[in-house]
Amino acid sequence: MGKLKIIIPAVVVLLFLGLSSIFVVDERERVLVLQFGQIKQVKSEPGLSFKIPFIQEVVRYDARILSLDTETIEVTPSDDRRLIVDAFTRYRIRDVVQFRQAVGVGGVRTAEDRLSSILNAQIREVLGADQVTSNTILSEERRNLMTRIRDNAQASAEGLGLEVVDVRLKKTNLPDQNLEATFARMRAERDREAADEIARGNEAAQRVRALADRTVTETISDAEREAQVVRGEADAERNRIYAEAYGADTEFFAFYRSLEAYQRALRGGNSSMVMTPDSEFFEYLRSGEAPQTQ
Repeated sequence: MGKLKIIIPAVVVLLFLGLSSIFVVDERERVLVLQFGQIKQVKSEPGLSFKIPFIQEVVRYDARILSLDTETIEVTPSDDRRLIVDAFTRYRIRDVVQFRQAVGVGGVRTAEDRLSSILNAQIREVLGADQVTSNTILSEERRNLMTRIRDNAQASAEGLGLEVVDVRLKKTNLPDQNLEATFARMRAERDREAADEIARGNEAAQRVRALADRTVTETISDAEREAQVVRGEADAERNRIYAEAYGADTEFFAFYRSLEAYQRALRGGNSSMVMTPDSEFFEYLRSGEAPQTQ
């Protein structure tokens, strides 16, 4: 019975020490085994591993690609139009030993703070370079600019044991006060373009109206000229007919013309005509015969 009292605690202690010396490495992790702060082992293969209990400790780092959103910063391109830039990066721990030596016990949080500072500096440097305007940043050249930021950030982040996989500019907006000024300028430009279009439209309308008025005038003039020609030809034909009629029977022609005169003179109305009864005008009314021609 006394031996059992000694064996059972010993077994428990040994079991505890055995379990404390075993740890599991996940395939998504990189593991460092530290002894008094010094790196003794680097475990990257998944499976069971061993350490010295109470003397050695295990520090785990994520081996997957991680994401970091940077703080919103203000940059000024070469055209002096300020932009509010919001970016993010994808990165991973490339060398866990170098990473541990660079950031110490601060781990990922310290590394992300330093990486964020590197990215902000590179964003300001690339977007504020000569020949980089706000229009360039908002155009298809944006991809090339992001590549330059990534490459520059990678060069600076190598000392941290990090690999910068990608950098993306999420938003590149104008500040609120600049945005209002830009909108006002855009509205003014659109108003000017509209006024130019209206002016050109009015000018075209004036040309069309002038052409139409000239066409109407020419058409009326041609019509009046043709009408004068037709009236002249008709008058000539009428005079020819009168002349033929007069030559055929002069007395009947004189009688017919007198009747026309009576018709025009004796037409009803408010007009009055005073003449003597023996006037030659009433020659046919008095005698009923045609007057003798001299």
